[in-house]
Amino acid sequence: MTKLATSVGLLAAILAVSAAARTIQVRTLDQAGAEKVLQAAKALAEQRKAPSAVAVVDPAGDLLAFTRMDGVRPASAELAIEKARTAARLQRPTAEIEDNINQGRTAFVTAGIMSLRGGMPVRVNGEVVGAVGIAGMSKETDTEIAKDAAAAVGTAAKTPDHS
Repeated sequence: MTKLATSVGLLAAILAVSAAARTIQVRTLDQAGAEKVLQAAKALAEQRKAPSAVAVVDPAGDLLAFTRMDGVRPASAELAIEKARTAARLQRPTAEIEDNINQGRTAFVTAGIMSLRGGMPVRVNGEVVGAVGIAGMSKETDTEIAKDAAAAVGTAAKTPDHS
């Protein structure tokens, strides 16, 4: 019986170590980081006199922060959220997706993702920690604001503590 208990204990220890070895740490924007990106985007839009809807999401595309400035079209709210979600999940700017479609990669049209310019991943040390989506006056302005706002975050990401 002692031999059996020892074997079971040893097996449990091996499985526990094996399970721990398969975990990874994921960095994500915290609320302060999301607000920093949101405020940067809002300030950039105000400077350009380009009312916009601004959405900031985590790496999974879940909404962290949102604002819709006065004078922006009502549909821009949903567009901003979807642009941010797509940039986060695909880990690349939505401008690349739009360019791919324009160059003949039409399968993206049926993929159920936002393929309009204005979504930009937020990166810290090269790692996607979230994304920002801008929907306002023009695709060029949306892209510029998203790019500059994504760069504003610096080191405002954190590694979740699962202790």
